[in-house]
Parts: sequence; structure tokens; C-alpha cells
Amino acid sequence: MYQLAIKQYLERHGFEALSPKAVLFDMDGVLYDSMPNHAIAWQQSMAQFGIEMTADDAYATEGARGVDTIRKMVARQQGREIDEAEAQQMYDVKSRIFHELPEAPIMPGILDLMQQIQNDGIQIGVVTGSGQKPLIKRILKDFGTFVDEAHITTAYDVRRGKPKPDPYLKGLRKAGDLQPYEAFVVENAPLGIRAGVAAKIFTIAINTGPLPAQTLLDANADLLFPTMTDFSDNWQKLMQSL
Repeated sequence: MYQLAIKQYLERHGFEALSPKAVLFDMDGVLYDSMPNHAIAWQQSMAQFGIEMTADDAYATEGARGVDTIRKMVARQQGREIDEAEAQQMYDVKSRIFHELPEAPIMPGILDLMQQIQNDGIQIGVVTGSGQKPLIKRILKDFGTFVDEAHITTAYDVRRGKPKPDPYLKGLRKAGDLQPYEAFVVENAPLGIRAGVAAKIFTIAINTGPLPAQTLLDANADLLFPTMTDFSDNWQKLMQSL
């Protein structure tokens, strides 16, 4: 299965080999089981501005820059264009509500997976659409053994967020100007998967949310695992397939 997925990836992009030197992880729904909290924060905060946002909307737009999501929702529901500054003020309300909720747990299986990646001599990066500094600090607290701040890409590092390839292209540069065939992307949401694919990186989907698996496959993920623990359990098999 893994060999076929790798073969199809190489043929699609015209690459000779897949030689991962870095694994680039999304944050929400990948490092942390945090999407239920984000859904609550999105719904409560946007309601204050007359914007109806459902839990499904929160999952479907996960990975995009928050200000981009807000500008699109305002345009669609209120028929007006707002600038980034106004969207940021609205996003700050969402961030405040999110941080008032109980802290989201670390995703089961992620620490074991990172240990295996590190043991294989592969570096680890984080590429998130978030720009919330407390979350970045938490990454360093929880995963500081595996990733440092220089290898974290946030909303403030790019002008165009996911599903554009820019965040993952920036992640490649932070990992040492790597080529797309020298990395894996690990994502759980359609927009993030599309971003990884657009960057021509081998993109692995982990279905940690309520979306149907087919939705992630339709975003053109190269591989799909049902849980992070399952991915961790199969890491060595994947590496042996290269």
C-alpha cells in the first residue's frame, strides 16, 4: 500500500525519489485534540458579530488563517468587505474565548511518533494557521524535545494561508531550504491537505475529526490513517517502503 502511494506521488510530480529529511506537522487536530474547543470558540465569538458559524464550518476551514476565514464569512453573510485589521479584532475575541476553555490534551500517539522520527535522524517542524503566541509557547513546552521555535511556521510568516502552498513552502525553507520530495506533511483537515499537496509534498492525512475519510481523500492526501496512534504504529513500515 505504501509503496503504491509513493510511486503514484513520484509519478505525479516527476520526482525520482522520496527522501524525507523533515516531517511538517499541522498543530490543531494533529499535535493537540483541540478542534472541539476551536469549534466552540468560533461559534460563540462570531455570534457576537452577527455571524453564524457552525461546528462543521470550523472543521471545514481549519488550517486557514483565522483572519482569512473571518473575512470570507463576513463577505458571504453580510455582503461587505472588511480589512485585515477589523478581522484581527474579531479573531482576538475568538482567541480569548478559546483560551478560557479547558486546555486541549496532547493527541494520543504523537509523542511516540515524534520519538521515532527523531530516532531516524529526521527533523520536525510545525506549520500552523494560528498566530496565537500562547499556543506557540505551549508547543515548545510540550514538544521542545523535538522542535524548536525556528522550525515553527505561523500565520505571521506568510501572507497567504492554507490552502495555498505558502505555509508549507515556508516550512521547507525553515527546515534548511529542502525540496518538496524531502519532507512529509501531516494534516487532519481538507484545507491543510490541499496546502501540502499544492506544495508538492507527500501529504499524510490523519482523520482525528468528524469529517468523513473520503473528504480527506478528496483533498488528494497521499495516505490516510484513522488515528495518530495508527500512524505511529506504522511509521517504520512507511520508512521501509521508501
